[in-house]
Amino acid sequence: MGTVYRAFDRTLDREVALKVLRADLVVPEAEGRLRREARILARLEHPGIVPVHDVGILADGRVFYVMKLVRGERFESYLRSASLTYTLRLFLRVCETVGFAHAHGVVHRDLKPSNIMVGPFGEVLVLDWGIARLIHPEGDSHLAPAAPPVSDGESDAPATALAEPDTSPGTVLGTPGFMAPEQAQGWMHLVGPRSDVFALGAILRFLVGGARAGAPPRSLVSIWSKAMRAEPEARYASAAELGAEITRFLDGAPVAAHRESVAERAGRVFRRYQTAIILVLTYLSIRLLFLALRGL
Repeated sequence: MGTVYRAFDRTLDREVALKVLRADLVVPEAEGRLRREARILARLEHPGIVPVHDVGILADGRVFYVMKLVRGERFESYLRSASLTYTLRLFLRVCETVGFAHAHGVVHRDLKPSNIMVGPFGEVLVLDWGIARLIHPEGDSHLAPAAPPVSDGESDAPATALAEPDTSPGTVLGTPGFMAPEQAQGWMHLVGPRSDVFALGAILRFLVGGARAGAPPRSLVSIWSKAMRAEPEARYASAAELGAEITRFLDGAPVAAHRESVAERAGRVFRRYQTAIILVLTYLSIRLLFLALRGL
């Protein structure tokens, strides 16, 4: 829909990113979509979302908006050689960002590794909100109230500036492999926060299962399998709930989505209390050795 340029803000003496509508797409629908994307980003003030500085019209009539210039690497390339624990901790940051958006009535609808970047200081940013959908925070399919108008050198935008442009049945938006079944079928009335949960599960599978050598832990497989259930109501209810499962896994606690075998439970308990168990076993071994030596 648009082209992003590295630009220089002479007023504030800084580099910024400038997203401009493509010359072949100067039509009201595309212009409205780009403005809508800028306004959605402007209402989501979060460390994991790129801030918008300005929106307006170029001399040739094309709509543009200005945002922070993002430096860093795409998610999948940054994590290619990272440990499982570090990968999951960064994935948690993605869940937090998506959960924040949902709490403010916004569903991303195109979550995938290439739309996530990691900055030079480890900051995680969720990008490309161009097909985001507005909902009520409670999660129904009605539109959320419009955001406060953003100054763009023209009159203030009408209250319907954030209206959902893709509500017709059969509309398919998203990326194959990461979009939920209801998106792929064009069932717009079913698209909501759980659709993003499906995409998060697909990202987790990609990072842990497909892009990493060795078999992933079975509990993690159960987590992304639940997140990617075909029926929305069978998935985790929110990105926060999915994040809580990942946190339990990292803490060595049982996860709700996985029924452990006795061997798995024993292995998990050992990993969680490994230091204490080794100390106790070492102490008992020394005591037994001391008693054996006394008996000689």
